[in-house]
Amino acid sequence: MLEKLVNYLSKELDIPAEDLGRDTTFESLHLDSLDTVEMLMDLEAELGIDLELEEKVSTLGELADFIESKLD
Repeated sequence: MLEKLVNYLSKELDIPAEDLGRDTTFESLHLDSLDTVEMLMDLEAELGIDLELEEKVSTLGELADFIESKLD
């Protein structure tokens, strides 16, 4: 899942994928709440699941872990 997030953000933000990793924060990417909502909506459509965040996630790794828990 982390690779999917990295590829998505690399494409959307025009950032080299190798510059993104588990510890990359959304703050460091300058993503605002609208950007985050749009990303989650895209992922929901692609994965066919509901990704309603129950708690704040601040890194790509935390989001990847959250999504993987929804896929189980």
